[in-house]
Amino acid sequence: MASPIKNKVRAVFIPVSNVKKAKEWYSKMLGIENGEVYFDHIFAAEMDGAGMILDTMPMWRKENEDLPTYNVPAVQFGTNDIKASFQFMKENGVELVTDIQHDHFFVFKDPDGNMLMVCEDK
Repeated sequence: MASPIKNKVRAVFIPVSNVKKAKEWYSKMLGIENGEVYFDHIFAAEMDGAGMILDTMPMWRKENEDLPTYNVPAVQFGTNDIKASFQFMKENGVELVTDIQHDHFFVFKDPDGNMLMVCEDK
């Protein structure tokens, strides 16, 4: 039997401590104009390609209620200009984990400490 699961990434979840603040930050950094808030803890952003869901993760918290953050780049955002993207993040006070690597990508942290990547579309 063939798998009933589609070979398509529908959306990625990013754990955030405050969905309202995260929505504002991600909207500014990625130019997000639309999306919906659900259940007071999820923001589903309208994106090109796979969707992005910012979630305070109430049922996935650690026993001490700490937020489980990504400690490796788990999400990659595209750009047509890696240098302009790096400079934009720098000018906006984003914590940059790496410089531009191989003229192709860099890693940064969101306000909750999640590591994310920007990679130039080629």
